[in-house]
Amino acid sequence: MKKNTIVMLGGFIIAGAIVFLLMAATPGSSGVELTMKDLLANQEKHKDDFVTVEGLLIEESIKWDADKIELKFDVKDNDGNVMHVVHNGVRPDNFSEGVITILQGAPTGNNTFVAETVKTRCPSKYEGEDMENYDPDKHKDKLNKKPSSEE
Repeated sequence: MKKNTIVMLGGFIIAGAIVFLLMAATPGSSGVELTMKDLLANQEKHKDDFVTVEGLLIEESIKWDADKIELKFDVKDNDGNVMHVVHNGVRPDNFSEGVITILQGAPTGNNTFVAETVKTRCPSKYEGEDMENYDPDKHKDKLNKKPSSEE
């Protein structure tokens, strides 16, 4: 083989490896964002998907095992749906009743979700609204709204 052919073949192999690693390292880019109601209704359909879902933390359900670094808890939505969550990782700092949890991972069936990441939003007391009236779409609109000086 000529040197140019070998160099080009090597370049294609390296480029392919880089693309593969980038795709493997960013599972969130191919994920699905669902409401808890939709996820619970279609758990089997989304068992192989990387899913983002929100719910309100039920504080009395929190079980923290420091030896295993395992966090188990339940979240609910405004429709009364409850989902059990298992997370093998650190417990978030702001983890108390009324906190909105943002979960990323996959459902395993039986209303259970294995979370790769658990994030929290500020409780309603900081936003001035009652959690019973929490509307995720309205909250997203507030976050995406530009300040009046930029409009």
